[in-house]
Amino acid sequence: MKVRDVMNVKPIACQADITVAEAASLMREHGISGMPVLDGEMLAGVVSESDLLRLLAVEKGEGSLWLPSPFEVFEVPFRDLLKWERMHSREDISSKNVSDVMSRNIHEVSPEDTVEEASAIMTRHRINRLPVIEDGRLVGIVTRGDIISGLGGYDEKT
Repeated sequence: MKVRDVMNVKPIACQADITVAEAASLMREHGISGMPVLDGEMLAGVVSESDLLRLLAVEKGEGSLWLPSPFEVFEVPFRDLLKWERMHSREDISSKNVSDVMSRNIHEVSPEDTVEEASAIMTRHRINRLPVIEDGRLVGIVTRGDIISGLGGYDEKT
């Protein structure tokens, strides 16, 4: 079975210059967890929920136990200033461009590749979707779910 047989030929994609907020809204609206990112008509990357969630990650040690020390008079105001700066930088997350957070290490397939090849790439690289590229252009997307659905409905006689 070929990727062409199971791929979505109308992939939801976004341009690299839209904001993270716009990308999140687009993913929510269409019920998807990731999408190709285009620069014009060329594939520039892929953005996923994981890419967006990484923006909210708490730095190691930020939530750790704090014990008072003799230098407390200096440490407390400095520590509070750092926390304040981190909180304000998070307020700017939604205005970042998708190009700042997308994955640029793109794995892709052709419509003529087999679903076995596509599933091997997904498994090896621990990804959930692959852009389908033909003649340098995005022509579809194939997800793990597409492959499973295709296998479930595939009849070797046809």
